[in-house]
Order: sequence, then structure tokens, then C-alpha cells
Amino acid sequence: MPVLETPILRPAFLHLNGHLQTIFPLLLRRIDFRYTDRERVELPDGDFLDLDWHRNPEPSDKLVLITHGLEGDSSREYVRGLAKLFVANGYDVLAWNCRSCSGEMNRLPRFYHHGDFADLHFVLKYAIGTYGYKDVVLAGFSMGGSLTLRAVAENTDSLPTEVSSTVSYSVPCDLKACAEALTRKENRVYLKRFLKKLGEKIKAKEKIFPGVISAEGFHNIKNFSDFDNRYTAPLHGFDDADDFYRNASVKPALKKIRVPSLIVQALNDPFLVPACIPYEEAAENPSLYLEVPATGGHCGFMIRNSNYTYAELRALEFAKQFAKV
Repeated sequence: MPVLETPILRPAFLHLNGHLQTIFPLLLRRIDFRYTDRERVELPDGDFLDLDWHRNPEPSDKLVLITHGLEGDSSREYVRGLAKLFVANGYDVLAWNCRSCSGEMNRLPRFYHHGDFADLHFVLKYAIGTYGYKDVVLAGFSMGGSLTLRAVAENTDSLPTEVSSTVSYSVPCDLKACAEALTRKENRVYLKRFLKKLGEKIKAKEKIFPGVISAEGFHNIKNFSDFDNRYTAPLHGFDDADDFYRNASVKPALKKIRVPSLIVQALNDPFLVPACIPYEEAAENPSLYLEVPATGGHCGFMIRNSNYTYAELRALEFAKQFAKV
């Protein structure tokens, strides 16, 4: 589809630029929402995933499956805000946690990464096969958006027919370009935060797998290229960081999507550069819908006079447009 006409968003009060629109929701937003239960599922390789559910009192045929961003989890406000809105509109919610992100370290040396959509495929098929949902919406934020899009782009013949649509926000479609953007002076606060959290996990892994993973000299890692060369690539079967960026970036896979899929990228997102806005891919694929508002920040999209973000409201609208039940 051509790029959709995007309404002009009125950012929340004092959300004056992309940085504030990114940071304020992270620090100040609070969502009154709780999951009803947590379920642990075992993976074929001996690892596990923790799934956080909210099931409506009345049985529902509709499910929204939400994937968080890098070093996030199901408790993030952007996940819970979306979950709350969909629950209020009759959907069950499944917010799954990537390996190592649920509060308990996973069992294997490996973690998760931007191109690792196999776990999402597993969760999707598990939810449909076990609970019988007839209409499933996939939603993802940042890295979770990459996984969501890859999940419907790859192995399209085996994708469950119950998947009606996908919505993704602030997607790092070009990983190398995003990694380079995070080295800019104005983005170092985000880079330091990511590396601090990843460093804590590396130290925890070192205790479990001495001789396999080492945290020695971690303080010398100054950017994602360093981290991905030392950890991401070797732990997940890539030659080096460049090989990882090339094969894990979702942009080349967008042409294969056959499920109605909405991507929303804010022009003032501090993380995303022009290479991350897939204008050509959207223009050439009738199943791919792209919105590019001027504001929103990274996974922010808070708007004035609304308890919900633009991302949440637009996701529900798009899901209803293509609902199967």
C-alpha cells in the first residue's frame, strides 16, 4: 500500500521533542492493569518462556499477542497500556517475555535477538493450538516489532490462518543504521542504559556458564557493535556484528508479508534513521501499511487529553478493520 495519510498528533503536555516523547512515557506513565496469570512453557531446545495472560471472564475467541522491545518485558507500560485497551474491547491478552526477560535467567548460554522470531512462532502456535483462538492480532514494539514482522514474513506457508493482522511501532528495520545512530552524542543516554542492563545479564550468565561466557573487560564495550561482535554474534550463530545486522534486520523480509500489517515510525524517533522507514517496501506490498507521523518519539506516542497513546488506539482500530470474528 502507499504510505497512509497520518493525522497530525498533538503530543502530551511538555512532550516537546523526540527525546522527551521517548523518556516521559518511560519514566512517568503508569497503567492500572494486571495480568490474571503467568504460564511457563518448555521449548524444544530445553529452555523455557514465561507467558503473562489476561483472560476475560467471558471466554473470547480473540487474542492480542504482544512482544516487548530490547531489554523490556511484559510489565512495560507500553505493553500494559495496549493490553488494557484490548481487554476492554473483548480480547484476551498474551504478553510473552523473551528468554532472560521474565525476571528469571533462561537455562541456555544464548539469549534472544532482533531476528529470532522462532520463539514467537512457537508461542503463537501454542496459544492457538491450546486455547483455540480464532482471531489473533500480533503487536510489537521496537525489537518486538521486528520479531512480529519477521514472524509473518518468514515461513508464510506455515503461518496459522487465525492471524488476522499485525501492528508494529518504532521498528529498527535496519539494525546497522540503528546501532550507528545510538553512538551519537545525543543518544548516549539510551546506549548506556542498554549496555548497563545487558552487562548485568552477561555477569549473571558468566556465573552459570564459566568458560563459555566471560564478563571480563565488559567496561571496554562502548557501543552495540562491540557488544554484538563479542556476544550476540557468537552466541547465536553469526560470523560477526555485520553478519548479524545483515541477516537479522527485518527490512529485506517486508516484501514477503501477506498478512495486513501496520508499521508506525515517528520522524522524531531518536533511534531511527531514514533507512528504517520502509517507504519503498510499503509502496510495493499491498499487505504492508506504513504511517509516518512527525511526532511520537520511540515507543511513546502519548497524545493530549487521552488515557491511551496513539499507538494503542490505532492498533485497536487496525485490528478491528481486519478482524476474523
